[in-house]
Amino acid sequence: MITLHDVRVWDTGEVIDLVLPGTVDHPLTDPDTPLPAAGADGDVRIDATGLTVAPGLADPHVHFRDPGQTAKETMVSGCAAAASGGYTNVLIMPNTVPAMDGEPVAAGGPGADEVLAMGRGDVIDFLRHYEQDHGVALPVAYDLCVCASKGRAGGEPTDLAGVVARQRGRAVEHPVTAVSDDGSAVPDAILDEVLRRVKDAGLYLIEHCEHHDTGFINEGPVSRRLGLPGIPEDTELRIVARDIEAARRTGTHVHFQHVSTAGSFEAIRRAKAEGLPITCETAPHYIALSDEAILEYGPLAKMNPPLRSAADRQAVIAAIADGTVDLIATDHAPHTMDEKNAGLEAAPNGIIGLECAYGVCHRELVDGGYISERRLIELMAVAPMRLMGHTPTDVAGLLNTGSACATKRTLDLRRVEHPESVNLAILDTARAWTVDPERFHSKARNTPFGGWRVTGRPMATIIGSRLVFSRL
Repeated sequence: MITLHDVRVWDTGEVIDLVLPGTVDHPLTDPDTPLPAAGADGDVRIDATGLTVAPGLADPHVHFRDPGQTAKETMVSGCAAAASGGYTNVLIMPNTVPAMDGEPVAAGGPGADEVLAMGRGDVIDFLRHYEQDHGVALPVAYDLCVCASKGRAGGEPTDLAGVVARQRGRAVEHPVTAVSDDGSAVPDAILDEVLRRVKDAGLYLIEHCEHHDTGFINEGPVSRRLGLPGIPEDTELRIVARDIEAARRTGTHVHFQHVSTAGSFEAIRRAKAEGLPITCETAPHYIALSDEAILEYGPLAKMNPPLRSAADRQAVIAAIADGTVDLIATDHAPHTMDEKNAGLEAAPNGIIGLECAYGVCHRELVDGGYISERRLIELMAVAPMRLMGHTPTDVAGLLNTGSACATKRTLDLRRVEHPESVNLAILDTARAWTVDPERFHSKARNTPFGGWRVTGRPMATIIGSRLVFSRL
């Protein structure tokens, strides 16, 4: 067994011993990081003084590029990156190749061979059975997000009733829990029908609240200085305002991705005050960077929505501080460095984020004095799990905090009622470290945060009560 001595519970401050089943033979580690040694009895004892045990981080917005773009990322490398970042649960976006729409894969199309070679007929089936078909054990739990329109083409709405029927009444390890055409907003022509199908299926719409046909970066002094077409800020607000009205008409839950502008946050505040079924997220890069970062990082700071003005960045932080933002998601978007080095106009949008998100957010929000340690965990673990329809692990509840005890208590995960449902992160909230993309577990390196000095680091990740990643 593995015992972490004197670890602090994230929301109560109680100091406990945490006992995990098994050994440290198989967890992932960073390069050149040794595993802790076992004692003569075969047990591992770790001094966890100063560390925090919290529910595992969760990210409802990741792109693992498998199938179809595995030069950028695979399920294996993406899940390793998630575990490295303290994440225990993720939601995989549907812009795979072929798209994750539940439709049969046609032989000869891009990415089709990877699906058909496994004897699977569509991408949902491919990802649900990935571990058994590839002979791997992935160190993170994951759900699936299906396309809002077939092929993500914006034409015909996806057959959500058919998708849901395939998992109804069965214990599905990797269920479809959300709908999105991530990368594009749902077109006006099919929006109401998509929302009707989403509501009937008992799912929610994750909306990419940005639409523009021209432009590469935020419209403003930076775009003018570089002589590049700009993207106006109202390209986001138009989609947000449209979808708030649609949520009012239909009663369907709409969750806005990567919100980045002051105007959008104000519209969302008003919608929430009205009691509409609206939630939203933002991402570490909108917290930490403005469009000025383009001048320093070039294509590594190119994304969609684009990095906005310094005033919008402050609006992002204010919306986090006042509770308008429900959660923080990474929008982990791997690309090859050859693609990113193609120049600002040609480079694809997006950056990776799973392995440094907690440190970047801790530096900007907690060290910056805007929110507490506890609030950051709520934003990165508790709220995302609830959005995805899961219950975050209640450490204090497992300890049965209602009982009186004068001595330090032990949480032995070998003896809890459902050890398979216990997902935890062990965090060093005070650790300062330097982001080094070359040590990432992701296949990708496209981040502007390389070389940043941040604080707060995930030290271990526990899935189903078992240690799957360790820096201890």
